[in-house]
Amino acid sequence: MWSDLFLVPFLTGLCLAIVLPLLGCYLRLRDEWLAALAYSHVAAAGALLALVIAMPPALGGMAAAGLVGAGKRFFAGKLAGGASYALLLLGGWAVAVLLAANHPLAERLGHALFDGQLYFSSSEQLWLVAGGSLIALAILRALAKHLLLAHVYPDFFRLRGLHAWPTQSGFDVLAALLLALATMSIGVMGAFALVFIPPWLAFRRAPNWRRGLLLAQVIGVLAYIAGFLLALGLDQPFGPVLALLLIGIGLVIA
Repeated sequence: MWSDLFLVPFLTGLCLAIVLPLLGCYLRLRDEWLAALAYSHVAAAGALLALVIAMPPALGGMAAAGLVGAGKRFFAGKLAGGASYALLLLGGWAVAVLLAANHPLAERLGHALFDGQLYFSSSEQLWLVAGGSLIALAILRALAKHLLLAHVYPDFFRLRGLHAWPTQSGFDVLAALLLALATMSIGVMGAFALVFIPPWLAFRRAPNWRRGLLLAQVIGVLAYIAGFLLALGLDQPFGPVLALLLIGIGLVIA
């Protein structure tokens, strides 16, 4: 466990286990939890497309997710009920599957992106994830007050003569980029599990917002550590083990 072979992947995933549940709380607050799955699928499709055209997959995945996050406000308002995220999810999945079916290298990367490739994380990826997580935490802290006001008191911005869209668009881009980064490390479903289940449980049990953030973070980190050690000890893929562990925790707590 403490050798570089497994310590680097462990620390890479730990950074994501700290920040993804917090991101998930704000997505659930805005009733946009499905966005996590949509952004991850778009990132996977972008990474595969970049590989096919001889570009770095990580760059393609983050670029695709970032563009979708930046353009979300222009099309989401016309599609109510989360339909925009469902269409993005289906579109990203369809493009990824077609690319994987028609390109040998894309097929291998596609399996890695959907199943998770945490065990193969390098020190460069660790630094990228750690830096991205620190930046995401700082931006979330800066946006937190306005995100809460936009949800519980939407007239605040109008009465003050301010615009809510810079805060909301900034959060959309942040969520898309962070989920793209997570998809490159722990896979589509591993990232979704950390974004969805800890906040879902926190919203059911926490007495207030701050306790909810803390509870979601604690659940995410403890589940990640237990899932990593269990998967390593049983010689199993990390993503499915983490998902089943979080499901079990969810059923017990809920």
